[in-house]
Amino acid sequence: MRDFVFLEPGTVAEASAMLADLGENCRIFAGGTALMLGMRQRMLAPSHLVSLGRLDGLRGIAFDAREGLRIGALALHAEVARSPLVQAHYPMLASMAARVANPQVRNQGTLGGNLCYADPATDPPGCLMALGAQVVVSGRGGERVIDIEDFLVDYYVTALAPDEIVTQIRVPAPGAGADGRYARFLRTAAEHRPLASVALSVRREGAFCVEARLAVGASTPVPCRLRRAEALLAGQAVTAQLAEQAASIVAEDINAVSDTRGSEAYRREMVRVVARRTIAALFGVASE
Repeated sequence: MRDFVFLEPGTVAEASAMLADLGENCRIFAGGTALMLGMRQRMLAPSHLVSLGRLDGLRGIAFDAREGLRIGALALHAEVARSPLVQAHYPMLASMAARVANPQVRNQGTLGGNLCYADPATDPPGCLMALGAQVVVSGRGGERVIDIEDFLVDYYVTALAPDEIVTQIRVPAPGAGADGRYARFLRTAAEHRPLASVALSVRREGAFCVEARLAVGASTPVPCRLRRAEALLAGQAVTAQLAEQAASIVAEDINAVSDTRGSEAYRREMVRVVARRTIAALFGVASE
């Protein structure tokens, strides 16, 4: 690892100015779990690190029945997982956060940092997409609120401008009959990065699906909504046959990647299986 200058701004505006002035020679330091790994492996060699550690306004988790959930960008994955507010109103999100990577990462890595890294094989992006989350960013031009579908652009690419910092993640208030489930496929118990993930958020009346938001991650270049499958589920009493139909549509519609971890065909099949089981489990119908 090469030498670098460690900067500690006291405000978001000051941090944004540093990013603008230093350009590509600097990186934001939040939890540092991904950044430090990249620097140790000489994949990154910034001359300056801009630490957000003194920006206490980027911490905390709050919930309002009308406004929904507000998660500070510096909230740790472990804090999201054990938050009574998240557990009570967004159990799918709490369950996902409790499974991110490993205990070391969960207790050091931040939710905002995870989203900025934009690794398609991490858990939070797809789960937040199914929940309709928005990302709040701040830069010299002021504040922007970006739908997470627009924030995540491509492999390790986001919509952030060079001087912008993620300050908050917003999740809409759950409606009547809100329910959801996040599931993923790991080839071995020792793995921390899923090969396929499915997040399903619904409004339901028993086995009847009023509305659905379904997102797939890990097997695609960027997590994505599966709107054709959502439309099939909405307004229907969910049966095992319908779950199978929707899962097949999900597998057909994704832009599956092919790499050393699995071929395109293998990933499509894993997504299909995880999607079918997730839909069936959420609505209490047999999946086999």
